[in-house]
Order: sequence, then C-alpha cells, then structure tokens
Amino acid sequence: MQMKTLFQVSAIASALMLVGCGGDINIQPTVNDNSVTTTTTNGGTVTPPPEETNPCASRGDLQGAFNGKDCEYSTSFASKNIEIENDIEFAKLANDGVHVLNGALLVGKDCNTTTSCSVEANGPTLKVEAGATLAFTSGEAIIRIARGAKIDAIGTFDDPIVFTSANAIARHDAVGDGAQFADWGGIIINGFGLTNQCTNAQRAASTCNVETEGITSYFGGNDNADDSGSIKYAKIWYAGSGPKVGGPGDDLNSLTLNAVGSGSSFDFLHIHQGYDDGIEFFGGASTISHIAVTDTQDDAIDIDGGWQGKGQFIFVKHGSVETKKEVVVPAEVKDGVEVSPERIVPAGSKIFMGNNGFETDGEKNGGADYDEAPASNPTIANVTVITTDEKSVRDQSSSQAIKFDDAIKSMYYNALFVKADGANGTACIEHSSDGEKNADVIKFTSSVMTCANEFKGEATFMSGKEPAALTGTAKADWYDNAGSSQRLATTASVLSNAFATDVDSADITVTATDVTTLDGFFQSATYVGAVSDADTSSNWYKWVEAAVTAAEQD
Repeated sequence: MQMKTLFQVSAIASALMLVGCGGDINIQPTVNDNSVTTTTTNGGTVTPPPEETNPCASRGDLQGAFNGKDCEYSTSFASKNIEIENDIEFAKLANDGVHVLNGALLVGKDCNTTTSCSVEANGPTLKVEAGATLAFTSGEAIIRIARGAKIDAIGTFDDPIVFTSANAIARHDAVGDGAQFADWGGIIINGFGLTNQCTNAQRAASTCNVETEGITSYFGGNDNADDSGSIKYAKIWYAGSGPKVGGPGDDLNSLTLNAVGSGSSFDFLHIHQGYDDGIEFFGGASTISHIAVTDTQDDAIDIDGGWQGKGQFIFVKHGSVETKKEVVVPAEVKDGVEVSPERIVPAGSKIFMGNNGFETDGEKNGGADYDEAPASNPTIANVTVITTDEKSVRDQSSSQAIKFDDAIKSMYYNALFVKADGANGTACIEHSSDGEKNADVIKFTSSVMTCANEFKGEATFMSGKEPAALTGTAKADWYDNAGSSQRLATTASVLSNAFATDVDSADITVTATDVTTLDGFFQSATYVGAVSDADTSSNWYKWVEAAVTAAEQD
C-alpha cells in the first residue's frame, strides 16, 4: 500500500493561520465535510454516502493514508531522515485498525551540544491514545524521543497501547511468516539525567553528549528529575536487534531509557520476544513498576551507567520460541578471539530465549572525574525470575536470574529466583570480578531462591578482589543476609502455577518486608515474589497471566 500525501488546506484553517497565536500549534488530522446533499431524480431522492473522515496522524500538511480501516505512513512522513518538531498524536482507530509505519518515528530534534546546535528544552510530545496500535515494517524502524521531547502513551487495562511488528497483523504480513524478534527496532528515550558516561566537567559545561547504542543519537545532562514522559498499560513486542555496526553490545533494545529522570515512569508494560534487552537503563533515575518480560533474548532488565531509580512488581520468564524465519546468529567473540563462527538457524527451529533476568552494571567510568554520577544503586522489590537450564541462541549465554558487574550497588526485597534444572551447568547468581567490588552493600532481604545451581563460579568471595571485607565469605552466607533470606531445594513449593507465588507455602518461612517504609514510590505487598496467588482479581495478576499465556503460544 502506498502512502498518499494529502495537502488539505481549508478556508477555516487558512483563517486560523492568519489569526496568529502563541505557544505550540496542534495540527489535527483534516476532517472532510460529512454533510449530506440530497438530490431529486425523476421524483425520487438519492442520498449520497457521507464522505469518510481521515483519523490518521498529521505532520504539517502531511497526513497518513486511510484505507477505511488502517492508517499507513510512508518514509516521506516519518523516517530516519525526518525529525518531527511539533506535537504529533496517534488516535485509537475503530474496528481494530492499526497505524502502520514504514520508517522510524523520530520525535524532537537530536543535538550534540559540542556542535552549533542547542537542545530544545520544551520539545514536542508524541501522544499515543489508549487502545492505539503502532506497527512497524522495518528492523531499522524505531521510536526515538530526543532530549527535551516527551512521550505520552497512557493506555488502560482494558484498552492497552500496542507497539509491535507489522507482521503480527495478518493483513500486513506480506510473506505470511508471522512476527518474530527484531522485526522492528524498539523505543529509545533520551533524557537530561546523570550518567557516569560523562565527566563532571562535561555536565557543568553542558557538553554531556553520550551516543546511544544501535542508532546514534545523544543523551545525558545534570537533571535526575528530568521528565521525558511516561508509558503505562502498553505492550512492546518483537522489537530489538542483534549487534549493529559497533559489534556486540551495539544493539537496539525493546525499551531503552537513556539518562531518563524520575519525572518519567513506566508502569504496566509487557515486553515480549525482544532480541536484545527488555528494558535497559543508562543512568538517570526513572522508575518502573508492574513489568512483565517474557522470552526476551538477552537480559530482561539491564542496569548501567549509574541508574539511581526504583522498581517494584517485575516478572521475568525465560523460555523458548519456534522461529518464523531464518535467523543469522553472529560469530561469538571473547577477548578478541572468535570462539564460534556465524551460523544460520533455519525457520521452524526451537530456540531458547533469555540470558539474565537482571544484568546489573554500576559504572561505565569511575574516579574523581565522574563522582557526581556514582555507580548504579537501585532499590528493587517484589521480583520473580523464572529461568531455564538453556543458553540463548544469539550469544550462547546461560539463562540466569541475576549478574552483578562493574562496581554495582543495589538492594533487593521480596525477590524470588527459580531454576528447576541445572544439569547443563546454569546457575542463578553470577558475580564478575568487578561485581564483587561493592558486594558488601548489595543486600537481599526477605528473598527466596530455589535454584538447582545457586552461584556461578567460586562459592566464596575471592582474595584480591574488592572489597577485602568479604574476602573468603561464602556467597551463600552473603545471600542469606543473617537469615533474612533463604535458599530452598528445587522440590520446595514456591509457585502455585506458572507465575504466581504460593503465599500459603509451608516452605517459604521468611516474612515479606513492608517496602512502603522505604520510600513513597513502593506499594504494600505482603508476599515474596512479583505476583500473589491470593490476588487473582487484580489488574496485575491478570496482566501477568495474559503475558505468560501469550508467551506459551509462540
């Protein structure tokens, strides 16, 4: 279907332009005249059908092409070469219509402040109405919110917003393969928050310009209260990418939060079958809650660059999918040496999804020049991570609950880690050598792990690694935290179904922490794990139930 460029200037619109007004100009989709003209022919009357209103989004004089059900936007409307500098809105379409974008949707003007440009502090807003579906046709297509711009995507439980692959919509799946990870690029939000990817001096001079991964744009600043907008009740499916031109690590995630501040929040999201991370943080202090991540290829939650945020009610489940199309798996390189060549995985193959439930990195850079943006130090509560005993197809990394790296600091309350089988050598918790640096201030409280293999590598904190205070300490004792957390056999009863904690389990003997005493962000939850089996009527229980059901169908 080709995009139609509609140049529609009515007399009323022309008059409004002549009036002049301050502030932003909201450009609405042009509405055709639906008045009815009745004519008489040979004594009878003929009433022509009303003209159709075009509900597609507008950008200046351009409007999406409406076919009576869906809106389609060509690369002349939105692409990697077009930055949208005015507010734009995507409405819910009737009769399950969808907005189909053939290119990237770049909202706000990107800027490297070391050049002649400047950041627009009050940039445009991307508004997505409850119930709207945005479907993308290209693996290079992303949504990118620039510094100073905002996203306002607030759905409801009964009418969530959907960001997905066009192949998930049968009438737009030209080949008929169906949707699969990496069908589109995902959502990138750039903020003004702190990240230890910039020096103190760069922040002071307003020259903190960190390049984003995957597709280059810029983020960073000195305001951890920055507001880049919010997303609530939304599904982000089949996004992400494998390594880009920069090699491993240069990827697109389902949702990337680059130095996004605490003015933004992300609540009731289901991220499914992404090819890199579900949510990745690079600094900032944004918050997340009611997050379900299923069958994402790499890490469900990836923390880096000095994130100081909070999270509660986070459910992660690793599993397998059947490939809908051929997958090219890049060569695996370790320490500059190729350890496995590039390989082809044919369509119809069963592949495993999931590396870490949480990959937690404290700092990109440390020392006096970066100390205004210290190591990541989040507080996380009510988590469930259900792992497998397999390795993810992309990089052959093991399914794990959590990895600590790069001087990370953090606190976990009411967490539940599950690994029923460890015959392949997979484990639940891994520390890199740098991940031991601040292990004395990483705490698990009121938490439970039932893992066939508990710790990857050494069973004790090793000499020669920081901090010396934990040298020789058993990791089991560290996790137990003086009895506030417990480790159980895999035969223990901790789940009553595929996702909810058995709150009446006789095996779980620790008492959940009342996290409302920690901070006003946290909500009351009197159980260990992300979801309670005693709360089946809540939106959160139903949200995770639907997420798990969807994952089982792939």
